[in-house]
Amino acid sequence: MTAAKSPVAIRAAEAPPKAKQSNYPQPFAAMVAGRFKRPLGDVFGLKNFGVNLTKLAPGAISALRHAHTVQDEFIYILQGTPVLITDTGETSLSPGMCAGFKSGSGDGHHLVNRSQEEVVYLEIGDRNPGDAASYPDDDLQALFEAGQWVFKHKNGCNY
Repeated sequence: MTAAKSPVAIRAAEAPPKAKQSNYPQPFAAMVAGRFKRPLGDVFGLKNFGVNLTKLAPGAISALRHAHTVQDEFIYILQGTPVLITDTGETSLSPGMCAGFKSGSGDGHHLVNRSQEEVVYLEIGDRNPGDAASYPDDDLQALFEAGQWVFKHKNGCNY
């Protein structure tokens, strides 16, 4: 039996959505309600980096404010006007703008859609093993182990 062949090209907006829109444990999963991801990189079998087409409904956030130890991240705004929140403050973004987040910087970041319009952006991150994420505003830490995120309280106890 042969493995399914990846397509040559697709319309990004028609890519299958993530089966589970958040890996966060409760109550954190509810905090990202209104975020909708389509994992574009997975459609093509990409192994070294991931690409998501992400939509934020009005009032939604992209993630809890976080920083990765190993994974670099990059975003490119396609539609809407989200606010980028980092350790240094707030930056209004608009279509055509981009931002990058270097691994190991400790600079917590996320997007907030404070507008009444949908925000659409590409998010790109590498898939290097051994990643972890810290969440400066929440009692949460994450470790990427055996291909999945494991969430713990900051004291190390499991959720």
